[in-house]
Amino acid sequence: MKKTTLYNKHLELNAKMTSFGGYEMPIQYSGVKKEHLTVRNNLGVFDVSHMGEFYVSGPQALSLLQYVCSNDISKISVGKAQYNYFPNETGGIVDDLIVYRLDESTYLLVVNASNISKDWEWIQKHNINFGAQLENRSEETALLAIQGPKAIKAMQKLTSSDLDKLPFYSHTSGTFAGCENTLIATTGYTGAGGIEIYFPATKAIQIWDAILEAGKEYDIAPVGLAARDTLRTEMGYCLYGNEINDTTSPIAAGLKWISKPEKGCINAKQIKSEIDHGTEQKLIAFVMDDRAIPRSGHDIVDENNAVIGRVTSGTQSPILSKGIGLGYVNSKFAKTDSSIGVFIREKNCTGKIVKLPFIKS
Repeated sequence: MKKTTLYNKHLELNAKMTSFGGYEMPIQYSGVKKEHLTVRNNLGVFDVSHMGEFYVSGPQALSLLQYVCSNDISKISVGKAQYNYFPNETGGIVDDLIVYRLDESTYLLVVNASNISKDWEWIQKHNINFGAQLENRSEETALLAIQGPKAIKAMQKLTSSDLDKLPFYSHTSGTFAGCENTLIATTGYTGAGGIEIYFPATKAIQIWDAILEAGKEYDIAPVGLAARDTLRTEMGYCLYGNEINDTTSPIAAGLKWISKPEKGCINAKQIKSEIDHGTEQKLIAFVMDDRAIPRSGHDIVDENNAVIGRVTSGTQSPILSKGIGLGYVNSKFAKTDSSIGVFIREKNCTGKIVKLPFIKS
């Protein structure tokens, strides 16, 4: 099992560790609810150095990415980022990712930890027809996410870059906590605002300590992957392996907004057909009426207790103090405000389909 450079720091902070994406990662420190609310109200720092980082460059970089990515890469200006997925040839999703445009012909792709090897093989396979320059810097790159409404103000003292003037889903390169050439991006997976920073893994301890010190007056706290999951669920963000995988339709998953088949990507014909004609299933969001917490794998049923779908993610929302969930149902049952049931411990617990996000960001 791999460890990030900050492994011993997490142990010093009494983190509960777990295996995730091939790494030993902190699942929680002081408790999931407390960490969740810290991010929503103040700020928290996540070690997400297990994520993968690929650099794609050269004259053929854009052509390659237009083919393997779902979104229109040509629309990304230098200094901006874009959410994407890799469509496969059979209607599913290889992975979801963020693409950053670093200069006119250089892009950074950030992929999920559990899919690094699969994604690397995927992009290499298709690059045979394009000849772009590829570099996998996943092992040598650290990634910290400083998230929350007070993150920008707290972290400003660590950099000369004007964070207040950096729009959402943008990035800049500068010195951060004494580390030069740090990529500072206004991206994240919490819906709480803040930044993510990419830098050499050898600088991780130095930067981690500086972040905790700079955020002390704003009640910063280290946050584990469990709260990261409850935070993203409140926003309705897809998680690879839950809402999306190699067999799920991106259109059924609500990813039409980042699907641009007209520019000529893998499986463009099927994607276009599903955009035009719909899909058999659809991802929904729901809030429980009862004091019940839905979990992945629970059956979703109609008023006659007939199974119409399955929960993909569920939790108790610390903000709403209610059970919330995501899941797939037959499209004819996916209307907002419709009542549904979720079988939890052999009991039909009622709920209602709602629009995302569950809470305002």
